[in-house]
Amino acid sequence: MDYADARRRMVDGQIRPNKVTDPRLLEALRELPRELFLPPALRTRAYIDEDVPLPGGRALMEPMVLARMVQTLAPRAGGRALVVCAGTGYGAAVLARMGADVTAVEDDAALAAIAREAFAACLPPAAVRMAESLPPEGEAFDAILVEGEVPAVPEEVSRLLAEGGRLAAAVGAGRRNGVAVLGQRLGGAVTLTPAFDCAVAALPAFAAPARFVF
Repeated sequence: MDYADARRRMVDGQIRPNKVTDPRLLEALRELPRELFLPPALRTRAYIDEDVPLPGGRALMEPMVLARMVQTLAPRAGGRALVVCAGTGYGAAVLARMGADVTAVEDDAALAAIAREAFAACLPPAAVRMAESLPPEGEAFDAILVEGEVPAVPEEVSRLLAEGGRLAAAVGAGRRNGVAVLGQRLGGAVTLTPAFDCAVAALPAFAAPARFVF
């Protein structure tokens, strides 16, 4: 498979027609080998326009949805970015390629191993710092990406948003009909605004507890 051609087709056919215009983002998507962020058996699915299922109930997010969420963050070069549930690291790599100082949080050892191997292949050394848990309270990030659907934006995540910072997450009830939201901290408070409809896989770590139905 010609992955370079598939990347060009992804950007021209899926990304640019869907309101993604940031030139730094488009360049990152054209250059990053998305296939490296998947297990070898799944690499031929790297450029399809839907989530790619991963072990443990996780998924590599659909390219268009990820691109629009990253554009919503408006990451700046040198700004601190946090990726929550980073999975195999593609979203973190995109932010790093755009010039952000990235911390990627992933507690699944198998997915984190794929991420580290992909980072080593396509990013400068130490471009992304990997962690197994969220940073302690008191740290602050200019951009936060939650890479998957959550029932609501977790407070333990939003508290890490710096004043003037932006947060992007998909909020939904696990039925793949969620809404991407933009969170902003202004005057100390975080407000959430719907950005666009999206259908992405729910994150098991943040799944709402099951309730009895009578």
